Amino acid sequence: MISRKALLIIDMQKGSFTEATPRYNTEGVVQIINSLTAAFRAKSWPVLFIQHDGSAMNEFVPFTTEWELLDDLKIDTDDIRIDKYANDVFYRSELQKKLGLLAINELVITGCATDFCVESTIQSAVSKDYNITVIEDGHTTGNRPNMNARQVIDHYNWVWKKMIPTKGKIEVLPYHMFLQQVLSN
Repeated sequence: MISRKALLIIDMQKGSFTEATPRYNTEGVVQIINSLTAAFRAKSWPVLFIQHDGSAMNEFVPFTTEWELLDDLKIDTDDIRIDKYANDVFYRSELQKKLGLLAINELVITGCATDFCVESTIQSAVSKDYNITVIEDGHTTGNRPNMNARQVIDHYNWVWKKMIPTKGKIEVLPYHMFLQQVLSN
């Protein structure tokens, strides 16, 4: 089967990157995402920005400042935007339908927060038989009560490397290795 890739960028929204909620290596993660989006666009592969819509809880309300994507992200008019309503991007969103229309079978996953929305989406995608590549250094989170952010990121990268997929494959690669693979094809 021919691999049809899409890049998912999860919750890189202003409301998740405040003084009260600092994230690990924000600037570096944004640079990695921008590098990946440029590579995907050069290959005419879809780039999907996922934005949490927390209207039901009166947070991350669409078109408010906290809902907006970070200013440093490079967004193209052809990029696809998907609203999400729970940690798992697939839950009651248009994502599955959009991926089906595009005949996507491989997801490249980046974003925030490693231990919440990124993790939930990866678990869901695995059970939906997608091939998955997690960009090892392309996701971020904050410090937690028993682990600092770097430890959380390292822990989940380890979990995903050990995960047994239902049908597809799951890889965890640093972005430079993923880009080498993409550029050599």
